[in-house]
Amino acid sequence: MGEIAKNLTEIKSGIPENVTLVAVSKTKPNEVLMEAYEAGQRIFGENRVQELIPKSETLPKDIEWHMIGHLQSNKIRHIAPFVSCIHSVDKVKLLREINKQAAKNNRVIRVLLQFHVAQEETKFGLSLEEAETYLKLSEFADLNNIEIAGVMGMATFTNDEAQVRNEFKVLKSIFDKLKTSFFSDQSSFKEISMGMSGDYKIAMEEGSTMVRVGSSIFGTRHVVG
Repeated sequence: MGEIAKNLTEIKSGIPENVTLVAVSKTKPNEVLMEAYEAGQRIFGENRVQELIPKSETLPKDIEWHMIGHLQSNKIRHIAPFVSCIHSVDKVKLLREINKQAAKNNRVIRVLLQFHVAQEETKFGLSLEEAETYLKLSEFADLNNIEIAGVMGMATFTNDEAQVRNEFKVLKSIFDKLKTSFFSDQSSFKEISMGMSGDYKIAMEEGSTMVRVGSSIFGTRHVVG
């Protein structure tokens, strides 16, 4: 068994059935993804559209591609034909554009609303107030080609476990508020995407249903030229 297969087996053994493992494959070449694929992994996350497109064209068609990086509106049309889930919706205009491009492709695209719960200013994300304001608008009800499946967030990059845990608690509370106020009758609103290689175990303890793990599976980065 290769190193990647071993890592996947070990990680999956510690993840309960209700938690989805997204293998973060950014900067990794196709042969590395294929090692994970052959070990049974089918859900991969990329953070750049220009990397995601060639991978989707050349790798097996039963892979479920998740866009996890910051996304610009003008790039959505390139991934709308095939992307399974977009984690990084941090602006209302992105929702409109994803809906528009999904409609052109006769698809419904799952999206996660990204919230800013970390202390770092560099992190992207909505505030709870922004999300609530938009979800109350009649315009939102007309977006028939997106499915808001839950929330996503990133904790501060720190060794302070208490701080990380607290930020995950904040995201869980945002999910609970939105579920109660706007999605109580929608079983599809169920995902809390939080936790990466360094903190996914804490995230699962705090209610994560989807973890985004890269270096713990693939090791250090391969840089694509």
